[in-house]
Amino acid sequence: MGFMKGLLIRLGATAVAFWLATLLIPGISLDSDSAVETVTTLLLVAVIFGVVNAVLQPIIKTVGCGLYLLTLGLIALVVNGLLFLLTSWIAGEAGLPFHVDGFWPAAVLGALFVGIVTWILGAVLDRD
Repeated sequence: MGFMKGLLIRLGATAVAFWLATLLIPGISLDSDSAVETVTTLLLVAVIFGVVNAVLQPIIKTVGCGLYLLTLGLIALVVNGLLFLLTSWIAGEAGLPFHVDGFWPAAVLGALFVGIVTWILGAVLDRD
């Protein structure tokens, strides 16, 4: 039961972070007609983002280990922005009304913002 609780907390925190990103960061939009569609879209985008990060990020970090060392980890901002943009593209292909306008500043700031807010919400909500 602990695994499922943690997964749901992480999913909810990510969905809230995406919602806040659509409100605060120019270039990230969610065009839906109803509250139910908005919540469903945010949850699905959070799932897509989680799967993209879980599958691609370890591969990218392994292959690009030298770049991470050379740039002292700053390349992670570029990688996270590209993964955020990929999430937007997959959501668009799936017919979800979530869109990121471009790499800079929307995708980079969006990835940074979602990462920080998810971390904060996860730390606050995951208290046993």
